[in-house]
Amino acid sequence: MQIVLPGALPDAAIARELAPHLEKNAPRLAAWLARAHAEIIAAKPADTLCTPYEYWLLRHHGFAAGHGEVPSSGLAAVYALDTQAVSEPEAPLWLAQLVHVAPARDGAALIPASELEITAEESSALFAAAAEYFDGSGFEAQPFDTTHWRMLPPADYRPHCASPALVSITSVNDWWSQDTAGRPWRRLVNELQMLWFNHPVNQARESRGLRPINSLWLYGGAAPGRLAPPQHGGDLRVLRQLQGPALVQDWGSWLSALQQLEAEDFAALDSTSRVVMTGSDCIVELAPAKQGMFSRMFGTKKDWRRWWSDRS
Repeated sequence: MQIVLPGALPDAAIARELAPHLEKNAPRLAAWLARAHAEIIAAKPADTLCTPYEYWLLRHHGFAAGHGEVPSSGLAAVYALDTQAVSEPEAPLWLAQLVHVAPARDGAALIPASELEITAEESSALFAAAAEYFDGSGFEAQPFDTTHWRMLPPADYRPHCASPALVSITSVNDWWSQDTAGRPWRRLVNELQMLWFNHPVNQARESRGLRPINSLWLYGGAAPGRLAPPQHGGDLRVLRQLQGPALVQDWGSWLSALQQLEAEDFAALDSTSRVVMTGSDCIVELAPAKQGMFSRMFGTKKDWRRWWSDRS
């Protein structure tokens, strides 16, 4: 069994203070950590252009960025695999996600498709309205699924795109490139934003209290055939209860969620389990430490608080 816990690694400044509370709220997890080997993996979003959880997911699927690529280029391929969408194994896969973009205090904020409740009918209507705008733009588009279109960019356009998930927890301005090569894409997106401003789909959505679908976010670029079977198969559980509280640094709710996980999930941890924890800029992969005869007889404990509080 492998358990993945996005948001389980608080930043070092608060991690030290939370350590005794982790032992109190999740004693089974703490006991398991005390007998596990930790591998710390750097996952800075500025380098990977995706969240640490997404970076782990790319590694889990055996993706390695090639020359001139960034890790996030494999995310469209992973998405196609996870959703069992039909795609050409050897063709670069670019996806444009339907999103909502709105002004924010620090620039512009992006709300990803997963939070927009988009229907197949809405997606089809927006695509039909946008179809003529692709003529002469250098880009081609095809419906991919309810929340994505497959994009065919010009042959010489290979941007480094941040993942929609990363953009949604930071700012559009941090990742919206202003380089000359991206000018045709920015022009196309601006035209679609104006087209959809008063589109009947969005008027109907707003009447129901839903955010309008008013933009696209491009990402991907790697071929699905570059993914490999996971090294550790079997029972994989991604438990996201800690992710939301960690994002807003609500450590009281984080501890409550940890206590719930302790009661419902951590009892299953044993000597064959593996655990993955992600934070804001790193990943810790944990596996039971190899034991010799002495440790099997008397047990050994590792000071998990050391890597928990200092991952340098």
